[in-house]
Amino acid sequence: MTDQQQKPTILCISTYEKGQPFLQEVARLGANVILLTVDKLEHADWPRQSISKFVTMPENLTPIQVLNTVSYLARENRIDRVVALDEFDLEVAALLREHMRLPGMGESLTRHFRDKLAMRVRARQCGVPVPEFTPVFNYDALRKFVSHVPGPWLLKPRTNASAIGIRKIETPDALWPVLDELGDLQSHYLLERFVPGEIFHVEGVAWNGRALFGAAFKYGKPPMQTMHQGGVFSTRALDRESSDALGLLGMHTHVIEALGLVSGVTHTEFIKAQSDGSFYFLETAARVGGAHIAEVVEFASGINPWVEWARIEVAALFHMEYALPKTKQLYAGSVISLARQERPDTTSYDDPEIVQRLNKHHHAGLIVCAKSAERVESLVQKYSDRFLEEFCAVEPAPDKPTA
Repeated sequence: MTDQQQKPTILCISTYEKGQPFLQEVARLGANVILLTVDKLEHADWPRQSISKFVTMPENLTPIQVLNTVSYLARENRIDRVVALDEFDLEVAALLREHMRLPGMGESLTRHFRDKLAMRVRARQCGVPVPEFTPVFNYDALRKFVSHVPGPWLLKPRTNASAIGIRKIETPDALWPVLDELGDLQSHYLLERFVPGEIFHVEGVAWNGRALFGAAFKYGKPPMQTMHQGGVFSTRALDRESSDALGLLGMHTHVIEALGLVSGVTHTEFIKAQSDGSFYFLETAARVGGAHIAEVVEFASGINPWVEWARIEVAALFHMEYALPKTKQLYAGSVISLARQERPDTTSYDDPEIVQRLNKHHHAGLIVCAKSAERVESLVQKYSDRFLEEFCAVEPAPDKPTA
């Protein structure tokens, strides 16, 4: 038996091109990596030197078809753990763990981090404030909800990420045609009171049921507004001593403990109500935040969520303890926009706090880092205004996720 065959193996599933730092760190720490992705990403920018076996599959396979694919793969390949690098692969990863009796989140626990209804029900049971909501099952319950809870309301897909597929319902009469249109799919939605306010997110690291790290950030425009109306995406780190940051970190710990995450990374969103300044839990995911949030977290704190996630998985694999590395006390933020230009020129943005520029077709993006939250906030606001004028393009919001 070769050294490669003796090493434990992590099967990583990703139907999107992401998680390269995770794959590299797992390999560096001495585990084999099998990457299962889709055919169209066969030639994507994967760290091939870190991947022991590279396997592609057609898009849109059913969970059972993926299970059969992995079961066939397991005939000749040892699989010790399964990791989904993207949110849309979490359910199939949970199915694989259940089927192969592997450690990690099973299907019921995964619902707390994928199903907006499941996470709201559990959070409310544990005393976490959430906007009023109701499942879309019983029509009498729906009629009672819209008659007692002031509108407008949001009709949200239970398992889509970000703001994909969310519809704003202005009046009770407007709800029923939308449900008729959804047909048998309507039970996969929930109806929630629309709470005007500012959106925040906390990026977290947990080990053995304890939240070890949390970093609080504030979006510029709400992601739902950016996705549906266009505009510039931005986020920035909050002053660590501010009341908002301290309140969010306490609430984040409560959420993670309530939902039962054992070990891993999380991306959790909250809203601060315009009406009274109260925070409400919106949703969480057992994954790394998208839109280059991982890089923003790393510049601000020295903690790269992808790398720490890999270290957690390998520590669990080798039955070792995990320790969070020493953190930095800086602040960072990002400004990203879909661009009219194929290769937008950001060279006129020359402040010394710029630490990274996005290199992607038809996208403009900058990450800034400074010693003060106020300086980051100022730069993010200034760049957001300039991006809107110089680069910003708008395309229709997708009905379903796209790679």
